[in-house]
Order: sequence, then C-alpha cells, then structure tokens
Amino acid sequence: MIIRNTAARAVLSAGLLLATLPVVGSAQSDDIQFLREQIRLLDQKLRVLERKQELKDEASATAAAAAAKSTPKITASDGRFEIVSADGAHSLRLRGLIQGDYRWYDAANDPNDTFILRRTRLIFEGKFNNIFQYYIQPEFGGTIQILDANINAAFSPAFNVRVGKFKTPVGLEQLQSDPVAFFNERSIATNLTPNRDLGLQIQGDVLDNRLNYTVAVLNGVPDGGNNVTGSADFDADKTLAARLFATPFANDKESALAGLGVGVAVSAGDYATVNGRTAAYRTDGQQNFFTYETNVSAAGKGLTFSPQAYYYRGPLGVLAEYVGSSIEVQRGTDPIQKVKNFGYNLTVGYVLTGEDSTYRGVSPKNSFNPKAGTWGAFELVARVSNLDVDDSAFNGAAAARLANPNVSATELNAFGLGLNWHLSKSVRAGFNFYHNEFKLAPGAVPAANALINDDENTVITRLQVSF
Repeated sequence: MIIRNTAARAVLSAGLLLATLPVVGSAQSDDIQFLREQIRLLDQKLRVLERKQELKDEASATAAAAAAKSTPKITASDGRFEIVSADGAHSLRLRGLIQGDYRWYDAANDPNDTFILRRTRLIFEGKFNNIFQYYIQPEFGGTIQILDANINAAFSPAFNVRVGKFKTPVGLEQLQSDPVAFFNERSIATNLTPNRDLGLQIQGDVLDNRLNYTVAVLNGVPDGGNNVTGSADFDADKTLAARLFATPFANDKESALAGLGVGVAVSAGDYATVNGRTAAYRTDGQQNFFTYETNVSAAGKGLTFSPQAYYYRGPLGVLAEYVGSSIEVQRGTDPIQKVKNFGYNLTVGYVLTGEDSTYRGVSPKNSFNPKAGTWGAFELVARVSNLDVDDSAFNGAAAARLANPNVSATELNAFGLGLNWHLSKSVRAGFNFYHNEFKLAPGAVPAANALINDDENTVITRLQVSF
C-alpha cells in the first residue's frame, strides 16, 4: 500500500508539471514527450504493483480461510470448557463437580455433626465424526469408582445405541443430573429406583421430539443400587428396563403447557444375589432407617414401575413421581417371600428472582458481583415424600423375619424446605432442612440408640462448583 501511494503521487506530480509547461520549440517539445513517456511507464508499473498487491491480498485471505477451517475452536467460560474441531465433527469437553457439605443433626441417635466432601468428580465427554459420543465420569469422593463410562452411537435423533455403564432409565429424579436437582439430596422415594448399571441401551426422540423412548438390557442392580466396580453380574439373568416420556406441547413455546412432561418407566428381571435386595433405605439426612437382616438375599423375580411427571413454566418447577418395587427374597434356606414397597415424591421450586426453572437447572441472569450490585438467582424449594415398606418384612420370629422392627421402620414420611442460591452458572449454595417421621412396625420396641426411636431433623448446607 505504501508503494502504491508513492507511485500514484509521482504520476500525479508529473502530470501537474506537464500541465503547467508552456508550448515552446521542438527541443522542449521532445523533452515534454520524454516526460510523457516516463509518466506512461510509471503508470504501467503502478498498475503492475496494484495487481501484485491484489494477488497477495487474495492469497493471504485464502490462507487465513484455510487456517480457520483447520483450527480447533476453544471455549472457556463460566460453566464450560470445550475444544471443538473446526468442522464441529470432533470435540472434547472437560467438566467437573465438587460438593462440600455441612450436616447438622438434632437427635442423640443421629451421627455427629460433620463436614463431608459429598461428590468430587472430573468428567470427560465428547464425540468423534459427529456420530460416536463418549462419557467418562470417575468419582473421587468417598468410594473411588467409575460412575459412568459409556459409548453412544447417535445414528439419528430417533435412534441412539449406548453401551457401557450408565443410569438405569427408571426414576425421574434419579435420572436428573446431580448438581441441578431441587434439593441437596434426592427424595426417599428414589431409594426404590435402581441407579447405575452395565448394559446396552437404545433410545431416541420421535414424533417431532415430543416423545422419548428408552429400552435397556442390564446386569440388574437392587433398589437404589449402584454397580460400583463394573464387575460381572451375580447370575446369568438380565434386567429389562423401558421408559416412555412425552412432552406433547414442547414445540409450542407460547403454550402454558410447553413445560409439561409425563411418562412411565418399568424394570423387571430375575435376581439371585449374595446379599439383600438393597443394603439400606436412607432418610433425607442420609441415615439408614430400614435394612434387611444380613442373611436375606434376593431369590427371584423383581419389578419396579414408576409413573412420573414434571411441569415447568417461568420460575415455577414441579416434579412428581410414584414408585412401586416388588422383589422375591429369601432368608437363609427359609421359603421365598415377596416384598412390595411403595414411595412417592412431590417437589416444588420457585425462582424468586424470576429466572426460568427447568429440568436441567436454573441459569442466573447475572452472576454474583457485589461491586456491580448483582447477586445471582435465588430459588425456594419444598418437598413431601413417602416410603412405605411391606409390613410382611417384619413378620415372624426373630430367626425367620426379613427385617428387625426394633431398628427398622415400616414407613417414613419426609418433609423438606430449602433455599438455593445460584451465584453463577457454575457456583451454587444450598440450604436444606429435613424433617423425617417414622412409623413403626406392629409390636416394635425401638432400641434406645435406634434412629427410629424419634423423629429426625437434619440441616444440610452445601457449596458446589459444577462446570
């Protein structure tokens, strides 16, 4: 550009000079002719230089475009760190979750008040060739384990095939991601839904994304169970799980029912385990209120079913589910018995600062920044839930019964109230109060130090970082 401007000024100056020269004799006329030739040559050189510069600019633009097509895109923001190939076909997203709790109990039979590291996770997920997706989630808090490790082939939105370890597609609250649930701990009804397991799953969205279907064949885990080690199954039998969940008005964003979802899920299989159907059912305060006797094991067919629904509209969120679980169990060599347990959960949340409530959580409009006068989002939540254990589990003499009525309750009614403070997309603080009321089995005489000897009141506060 400097060369071009200089040459142009030279040509312009010569032209002005010629224009001011007077018409004189032939000698001077020859000089003028010479100058005109020089101007012509300068103009020609100028045009050549301009064309060379244009070709250079075009080459630079082409090179820049080619570089852009091959340069990965890196995104680092509040709540997201991701590397994506230039064509978008390949990606790696790094995620994490840290939850630190303080738990306070008011009953003498409860454990000591304590700080705990509830969850510590580093998550890797991404895709190859726009089809093959992967998800790896190890847990470093408490028992070190691989929570999830699976490969998903997304052949189309209507047909995905997943293989590996993942959540069993049954419980609505169980399937919700840990950092976005309404409460710090899931409801007691979730004790009855299976958790993570190994297997093969087919799922997809059909009917213009109004219906999601999921079918899975799994090793089979007990109520609230989690295949921790990813080891082989207890037996050759497998569990079949299926779920249908419809959002019929999701495509009509102006409809008052756009945030409505309803569904039903079921899992069934034959079980033969070396221990009970479940290790324990826990209260909202995460204390065991029901356990089988140590020599009780699953010994036959099991079935879990769950009608479920949610509704979200603006700052309002509602989640509800009912869970029924039956299992054939056996104590030692005694006759096989069928135990039927039931539970429900109704949770309501309202975002006081006006942000939308969704099944995937709340995203504050403004992050916490006192200097800017912004405080994030505040959400008030309330819950009522129930878990009713089959009374037959307590029948019989001490040597024959499935559970001890003096240390285990036959029913629990739980109430929760909480406040969630969403400081940013990544940071959330939760303050929860839980009240648990135990119903005793007929003839029960609770031990003096038993949890069920009195109602349980618990406060769980949590600070979490999730990205």
